[in-house]
Amino acid sequence: MPLTTADQFLPVELVFNPHWWHQTAGIAFDEAFYLDAPTRIRDDVTMRRVLYERYGDLGQGEPDPEPRPVIGSPYVAGGFVIPALLDAEILFAPDAAPQPRPIALTMDAIAALEKPDYTARWPVRELLADMDALEAEYGYVVGDTNTDGLLNAAYHLYGQDLFLDFYQAPERVTRLLDLIGELIVDVALAFRARTGTCSVSVNRMVAHVDPAMFLHANCSVQMISPESYRAIQLPVEQRMAARIQPFGIHHCGGNLHRVAPVYAETGAIYYEVGWGSDPAACRAALPDAAGHARRNRRRYRAPAAGGGSAGRGRYLLHQHGRGHAGRQHFRHVRGRPALPRVWRLAAASAGDQAKNDLLCVECFEGAYLCLHR
Repeated sequence: MPLTTADQFLPVELVFNPHWWHQTAGIAFDEAFYLDAPTRIRDDVTMRRVLYERYGDLGQGEPDPEPRPVIGSPYVAGGFVIPALLDAEILFAPDAAPQPRPIALTMDAIAALEKPDYTARWPVRELLADMDALEAEYGYVVGDTNTDGLLNAAYHLYGQDLFLDFYQAPERVTRLLDLIGELIVDVALAFRARTGTCSVSVNRMVAHVDPAMFLHANCSVQMISPESYRAIQLPVEQRMAARIQPFGIHHCGGNLHRVAPVYAETGAIYYEVGWGSDPAACRAALPDAAGHARRNRRRYRAPAAGGGSAGRGRYLLHQHGRGHAGRQHFRHVRGRPALPRVWRLAAASAGDQAKNDLLCVECFEGAYLCLHR
């Protein structure tokens, strides 16, 4: 039977964590990786070449990559820019993503906080200067920066009292989230005006939906109730969405199905389904948006195409961790010695036969495997 490769049937994106890159390609994720243009461009060439050498059969990387004027790596996620603009110290490590050190502002300091001028503060000040220099040399700039999310950034400033104040001081929380939301959109719009994208550094899968899409990182929404989200964060996100379109939501928690009916009120065209969520319920609540399922050690049944309103959206599969044995539609092939196993899709599954079958992929160690259907 002829074999259809994954990149022909389902476009694939592999996102490895910094530890893997450090061990495999010798890349150091210190401050220079993010903020020094020559280092960033050199490492970008290395990453594209390594991806091709290891996973070129999956459509990854380039055989002979040329330097390009990249302002932010699309191959790792590191949401430190917004906390840094709000005065959080950023801790860099050679084999890990940058980590903001919590500030734990007093309640009075939070109430008095003002939105900073992002153009005059580290690190955006340096990145804007880099863009000017790169555009002067190359004539264009590519990439963007991870703009993180409301609760993620707020927690670095507030600590665990953030969640108590959803009940005890909701006005203070709303004011802080509005400030962070305005700052996030300011930065995203500034990058998109120069490069055409604003969230590829959050998740490269947005490029399969709309490269200009803004993806808001709602990692921490799983820590609040849908009622709290509706009462306080939803209006802030609606104001964000009014400023920047198209709008997408990253939700890596295992309870998207609980929040999805409220997310529908943001007008998002794309959502990421955290492992443990009920994808069918999410699809029913968000029928016209593109769905992207994050997957780990569980089997998700792909929603049927053309089956009522739930079939109108697109479905993307994102897997992490170790997988499991595939169905008969998958042929197991081994890569080079010491490389993880991959599953390649047989041509028989390219038609209607596959649309209700399990999409099973055994994932790469330390990687996220993203499939777009």
